[in-house]
Amino acid sequence: MTATTLKETITTESVRTGLRLNTTYYRLELRRIMRDKVTLFFTVGLPAVMYVIFGASPDYGDEPIRDGNVAMWIMIAMAAYGAVSATTGIGGSAAIERMQGWTRQLGLTPMRPAEFVAVKAATAMTVAAAPILIVFAIGALTGASAPLHVWVLSALVLVVGAMTFALYGLGFGLAFRSEAAVSAAGGALVVMAFFGNIFIPLNGWQLLVAKFTPLYGYVSLARRPLTGGNTIDPETGDLIPEPLWQVLANVSFWTIAFAMLTMVLVQKGRGRQ
Repeated sequence: MTATTLKETITTESVRTGLRLNTTYYRLELRRIMRDKVTLFFTVGLPAVMYVIFGASPDYGDEPIRDGNVAMWIMIAMAAYGAVSATTGIGGSAAIERMQGWTRQLGLTPMRPAEFVAVKAATAMTVAAAPILIVFAIGALTGASAPLHVWVLSALVLVVGAMTFALYGLGFGLAFRSEAAVSAAGGALVVMAFFGNIFIPLNGWQLLVAKFTPLYGYVSLARRPLTGGNTIDPETGDLIPEPLWQVLANVSFWTIAFAMLTMVLVQKGRGRQ
């Protein structure tokens, strides 16, 4: 066997080992999360209840928005809140793992920091699909209305975009050596949800500030198939044009920022002193 062939064999085997390790870690993470029935119930159930109260029950839910209605607009927001709550909680659990020395234990394996972050994000995105599916199903049964492509595109944006908040929760968990990190991340998420146009439509200075916050771009992008690139003026009910580049810039900036911060903190947590 030549040196080149040996090198190729070792490289191929390393790649296979890495894939097996990442897949195994992903599977174990899902099992651990599924065992926490109470957290799963509130993650999935609370957004569904909020949609029924604020979207399906009031009369204004039938008000039209282009080819859909207000109930659909609220349904997307509640599904978004459920998705980011799930991903934030999963990412924040890294605080407990760090206290137990799990990140240093992983440092003894071939798994690199980027792979650790990727597995955490993939797990969170998988779990985030649950509240999205439940809320969308209830919405379909209680009057939320829009063309089929709106349902599909909005759901895809919500699932993929949830990755940003998996990184957010993971960063929070790695930054603080305390179980309170998960609660702190969740508490901050409520404030961001307000400025993300999730609970009520914003205008004036509040809307201006909101456009620089993490949740705003995510929710606006998910609603875009319904609104056609507009936001709602809460005083008149009219649709206000919103440039796509602003929404994409918001999502891109916060995703990159959380990813970079998380990778730095993972590497720091593996440091041996």
